[in-house]
Amino acid sequence: MPVRRWAPLVPLLAVVALLAVPPPHGSSGTGTPADAASAVLVVFCAVRVVRDRARPLSRTAAVVLGLPVLGICTAAVASHDPAASLPGVARYLQVFVLVPAAVVLLVRDRRDFTVVAWAVIGLALVQGAVGVVQYLTGTGASYMGEDVRAVGTFGATDVMGMATAVAYGIVAAAGIALGSPGRRARAWAMACGGLLVVPLVVSFSRGAWIATVMACGLLLTLCGVRRAVRVGLAAGALGVVLVAGLGVGSQLVQERVASISQVTAAPDRSVTDRYTMWAAAAGMWRAEPLTGVGLKGFPHYRDSHASLALSSGSDTAGAGSGFQRQPLLSPHNMYLLVLGEQGLLGLLTVAGSWLALLACALRRLADTRRDGLECALVAVGLLVWQLVDFAYADIGGPATVLTALVLGLAAWWSFAPRPAATTCPAGLRGGPPPSPRPRAPWTPSDTAPGAPPRTVPGPAAAAPPPNRPVTRSGGGGHG
Repeated sequence: MPVRRWAPLVPLLAVVALLAVPPPHGSSGTGTPADAASAVLVVFCAVRVVRDRARPLSRTAAVVLGLPVLGICTAAVASHDPAASLPGVARYLQVFVLVPAAVVLLVRDRRDFTVVAWAVIGLALVQGAVGVVQYLTGTGASYMGEDVRAVGTFGATDVMGMATAVAYGIVAAAGIALGSPGRRARAWAMACGGLLVVPLVVSFSRGAWIATVMACGLLLTLCGVRRAVRVGLAAGALGVVLVAGLGVGSQLVQERVASISQVTAAPDRSVTDRYTMWAAAAGMWRAEPLTGVGLKGFPHYRDSHASLALSSGSDTAGAGSGFQRQPLLSPHNMYLLVLGEQGLLGLLTVAGSWLALLACALRRLADTRRDGLECALVAVGLLVWQLVDFAYADIGGPATVLTALVLGLAAWWSFAPRPAATTCPAGLRGGPPPSPRPRAPWTPSDTAPGAPPRTVPGPAAAAPPPNRPVTRSGGGGHG
């Protein structure tokens, strides 16, 4: 029985576990073991649905999850090179349609959801531990001339991979700590979330920092404004004591935090390149407003729409890799990437699917009481984190399949059938109304002293025949 109980989750957990395996050297992000496991996950789910007809998607779930297909396929057909767009079609369908739908079909209840959430936290702990060791030993990716940037097992070519996995773990731990009814689960979640803050800091990812703060702040606000204010003040005081009082935190971390407020006054080279690529994506959209330039078309049209401020590429080194010059293949903004490559139709369908998912998750959260609140907070927190982070990053790299799993968890919470009420009157359940309680039969002791006895006809008493006297006990006369 236990083997059969956990068998549907094995493909899901395998995808999460294989994300801890270092990608092959020189991999572009789509040939990793986790991507292969995600393909097996989709095939397994399809075979299971066809064979057992197990839990097909509801109409709302099918519309919301299938909406991106319209924009993706239209942009591929209308592109100047449809053959070059086919890899992009496969990638977008994998991340935003197929894997999320498979997660919705395989996760059966809140216990399954919690198991997958803890698996994500476990992956974050593994990647975070590797990243902290890289920072302390100087074996991470190159940053400001030093090999101190924590990248986990993802390597120097995917500096956002570890930050994304660790941030997912922090948000999932925060949701469990705030909503779980079990004291032990809350304690473990708080401990895991606290440990994961360290690798997130040494990842030097400003976008992940901003998204994590906003997602956790939203979860605290949803659980109570007073609690959010207290936790915010406590976290601020702790940061001041650790950084200003005890001197915890390197100069590189402090400069990175300060650079968040300098993105307009004195931006560094990475911010300048990002602004330039954002402008290039907007220029592509103005050239092809409805369907864009086509999937995978940004690198081809980048130079014709970018200004001279754009550099030739970014430098990567460290974490077991030599010096490499990485070309700038995306604008590092998912919304502008979709707008430039898929046009307004793609943005309305793809981003519209995400917003519809968020609306459904928030609506169900509003109707949720204490039971199951941890699933609601984890799903909403992860989805909000992803939507905020998409303003600073886009899909790409080995960690992209983890984004697909996160979207699937949010979709499951949004569209999963609600549990039946445990206490509900029979009339509200659609059944017959409750029958009235039968009255006790009359006994002689119920009469007052000296009063004539009464007879109460039972349910089987026959009516007296007509024109015949009826004799009452204790008195004469004609009826």
